[in-house]
Amino acid sequence: MKATDGKGVNLVVNNVGGSVFGECMKSLAFEGRLATVGHLDRVLSAALDIELLHRKRLTVFGVSNRLRTAAQRAETVRAFARDVLPYFADGRLRPLVDRVFGFDELPAAVQFMESDAQVGKIVVRV
Repeated sequence: MKATDGKGVNLVVNNVGGSVFGECMKSLAFEGRLATVGHLDRVLSAALDIELLHRKRLTVFGVSNRLRTAAQRAETVRAFARDVLPYFADGRLRPLVDRVFGFDELPAAVQFMESDAQVGKIVVRV
């Protein structure tokens, strides 16, 4: 909210899960959208502030590849390469990397991932 001068954002992609669901809702602008993609925190439920949902006219939706066909998944990959990867290539998007491990450190990388201590991505260099 501070970064948007109190206006909120148009879209939140929540891959963390239920532990941050409420904060995601609060960070949305009027008519904002919340996409729930995953549940890394393993929290599969959260309270829904219905008053906030109505007041801001929010949209909440889930995203999953589980029920998609192979063709639909392939199209998703093509669309990502076409629509998103250019933003990484030109620097408009930059991943937040917490730590880089060598392939020979794979067990340590897995242990670090399972500790839930990271902020950002864990990279294994091959």
